[in-house]
Amino acid sequence: QLQLVESGGGLVQPGGSLRLSCASSRFTLDYYAIGWFRQAPGKEREGVSCISSSGGSTNYADSVKDRFTISRDNAKNTVYLQMNSLKPEDTAVYYCAAAPSRLCVSREKYDYRYWGQGTQVTVSS
Repeated sequence: QLQLVESGGGLVQPGGSLRLSCASSRFTLDYYAIGWFRQAPGKEREGVSCISSSGGSTNYADSVKDRFTISRDNAKNTVYLQMNSLKPEDTAVYYCAAAPSRLCVSREKYDYRYWGQGTQVTVSS
């Protein structure tokens, strides 16, 4: 089973930046579209962004558009989420997930099959 590991979370002040990474040490991610999701306490898990297997297609939730950038380096078997201009409302556990497809069908959690354990992002002064 595909195993994903997120890293890069932490505590940052409002307006700051973080870069999250999603990697797999045992399986190649080249065949999968990868999504980033987040879940704040008491809220549903929401899709933040998705990138196709080739990296040629991306999409974003309106709440993060123009602030977050998803990218991938298939040579390093890693997908990134660069988060700039962070706001307190971005505080959540962030997860990466692999879809059983090369294209981003959606950002709905039900369309993703393999999940990481998550990394905490806290935006606070």
